[in-house]
Amino acid sequence: MSTRKHPAKMSRVKKQFTLSLCLGWLLAGTPLLTLAEAQMAIAQTQNIPADVRQAYTLLGKGWVDDAIQAFQRSIQRYPDSVEAKLGLAISLRRAGRDSEAWQAYQRVLQQDPNNQLALKTVGLLASFKPEWQKQGIDALTTLLQLNAGETEARAQRALLYGYQGRFTEALADYEMVLATNPTPEVLLGAAQIYTYAGDSQKGLELFERYRSRTRTPITGNAAIAYARALRAAGNNTQAIQILEGQLPKQMNAFGIQVRSELSQAYLANRQSAQALAILDPLRDRTDSRLPLARALNELGRQENRPELLAQAGALYRQVLASTSNPSPTLLREIADVLGGISQERQTALQIYRQLVQQQPNNQTLVIQQLALESQLGTLNQSEIRQRLRPILQSLPNEPAQQFAIAQALVRLEPDPEFFDIYETLIQKEVSEPFLNFRYAQLLIERNEFEAARAALSRYQSTPVGARDQAPELLFAELDRRQGNLEAAAKRYETLIASASANDELKAGAIRSLAGLRLSQNRFDDALRLYDRLIADNPDDLQLQLGRTSVAYQAKKISEREAEVVLARFLQSRPSETPAELYTLVGILPSDVSREALYNALIEADPTNVPVQVRLIQLLASRDPLQARAQANRLIAKVRRTASDDRTNLSLLFLKAQLEQTLGNSNRAEDAYQAILKVEPENLDALSGLGGVKFQQRQFTSAENIYTQILEMNPDNLIAQRSLAELSAAQGQPLAALDQFERLKIQQTEQGASDLELEQRIQKLQEGMLQQRGFQPPWERY
Repeated sequence: MSTRKHPAKMSRVKKQFTLSLCLGWLLAGTPLLTLAEAQMAIAQTQNIPADVRQAYTLLGKGWVDDAIQAFQRSIQRYPDSVEAKLGLAISLRRAGRDSEAWQAYQRVLQQDPNNQLALKTVGLLASFKPEWQKQGIDALTTLLQLNAGETEARAQRALLYGYQGRFTEALADYEMVLATNPTPEVLLGAAQIYTYAGDSQKGLELFERYRSRTRTPITGNAAIAYARALRAAGNNTQAIQILEGQLPKQMNAFGIQVRSELSQAYLANRQSAQALAILDPLRDRTDSRLPLARALNELGRQENRPELLAQAGALYRQVLASTSNPSPTLLREIADVLGGISQERQTALQIYRQLVQQQPNNQTLVIQQLALESQLGTLNQSEIRQRLRPILQSLPNEPAQQFAIAQALVRLEPDPEFFDIYETLIQKEVSEPFLNFRYAQLLIERNEFEAARAALSRYQSTPVGARDQAPELLFAELDRRQGNLEAAAKRYETLIASASANDELKAGAIRSLAGLRLSQNRFDDALRLYDRLIADNPDDLQLQLGRTSVAYQAKKISEREAEVVLARFLQSRPSETPAELYTLVGILPSDVSREALYNALIEADPTNVPVQVRLIQLLASRDPLQARAQANRLIAKVRRTASDDRTNLSLLFLKAQLEQTLGNSNRAEDAYQAILKVEPENLDALSGLGGVKFQQRQFTSAENIYTQILEMNPDNLIAQRSLAELSAAQGQPLAALDQFERLKIQQTEQGASDLELEQRIQKLQEGMLQQRGFQPPWERY
């Protein structure tokens, strides 16, 4: 058989070879297009008209303008030729006429929606303009449905998701891509997106992988993200060096971004003056509002500068007003920032509600909205819990989605009902440092103090946690709960005196210190602390509630005066349930007019014992059986927050106090004993058990328990007073009077005054005189 080819066939092969060769040259210079795709494009050119092939030949020779004209003529002649339309799109792309190329590729996809070459190139071009990004994502999604193994296309989609601020989807794609052997370019893109998504630790790891692969410096926009990741890791000096090296001599868009990031790096390095100075050229420029707002917001938060926060808020408002069709990403950023500025939170909530309406299935967005609703009191705790349940009933398996949920959850005060969710996220080592802080809060409520300390230590071991003073509030609470009152007080006083602590943190420390002084019967100290807060916020009804609780317990105001303050708060802020509200309602006597309030507060927080006790007291006075049934319901509701009754200390405390309220001292004793089996030195349980023994007139047992408490905590006022009352109950008034007098001297030395204690001493003295046949002098007239 002859191997010599027919001349006509030979000519056709040469033309096909030429076409294949020029496409190879073309595709070799086009990012994201592989040899396999080149072969696919070549295959698409079989059996096409000669002038279309000629146009490809011109393009292969690099005669791009001639090729464009040839393809345009071919399209006029063959309007249904996909090959001609595809060739025109490629030529326009080669000519740098990106907008025209974009439209040409769209025309290819209108005729051939599954054209993989066009789908991939649309995904590439989409990174050039923000308004193209969504269509680029859609194109790449179609491509991945056709070919799930298209790793480069998945990496490009991840990048576009990141540009759109859709970090959950971006990280999910990158997780798949990074499991392969990605190119350095993919590593660089992933490093930036992880950093901006908030996982700077992973971002920095990817930046270092890129550097080890390429041995080239990171420049341009990537350098800005790299500096941010370094700053988050505490490498502030290196971050500053990189950004200073990138700072252009002339002001342009890139320079504006560099200055914004450099400001935050200076701030992290405690160079506040430089942080502000580097921003001066950005002021009064319309093109720098957003970067300037970001930098001023960070400066205001870190430096506790309300005026800078106000400037940042005003700039974000200007950006919002001047943007005709703001993207969801921009809206979310504005809402996130304004939500952290007290006077801007209503605006932030309106934006969140708008976004949730547009994206009702976006779980993280819903959680962020609920966090702000909680802060503003527009939803009570029960309503927030109800909305969270369907979101948190089962965690997604994808790490990116778990990370997104953790980021949103940390904005909310943690709810004991969702303890298992927090624990699962911690066990999965989700990279959200503040999650450890929230977890510690829940552990403290469960009386798991050592586990709480460990969680706080993990948070403080992170760069962001090392700079945060908020853990001191929880360490102080741990000290207080373990009986180390003065150690707790010292922590609070240190925070209050700290120049670097922000106003919110200081206010929390002052409130907590006031509560501690109240527990020591140092009422005047507690009142002075609240007066200090109210002087700065005279219209804050929540602070007035707190002060009223102290004044009522100090016997400085009547029950009626306290009720007036309570009614004023409920009338003006009916949906809010702050801790001060629970405190005041819990110390006021049980009253039928507050039955609906008791139920509402218990629904919002089933673990609050004082309010539950007031409700049970009310019901017991009316119908003991109803009180018993209600107590069982309350216990069952709290039981749902933990599976093991034997170690759920909150549930056991609730059982003990409700049983005491109902007069079931034996059941109350059982509950306190169960707590002491888990924590033998739990002071609250010992104190409660001592009270039960006192009620049962088992005075010797009660005395032993209170003595044990004083051995562990010599300054425990409850134990000291109870021992004095035991002496009085056993007919030893002189011993009781001596103990009460010593207690009074001790309180006087601490600057505390206790009207109730003075009245008790007076009553004892009166009783002793009457027993001897004398009339007390205060009764003679």
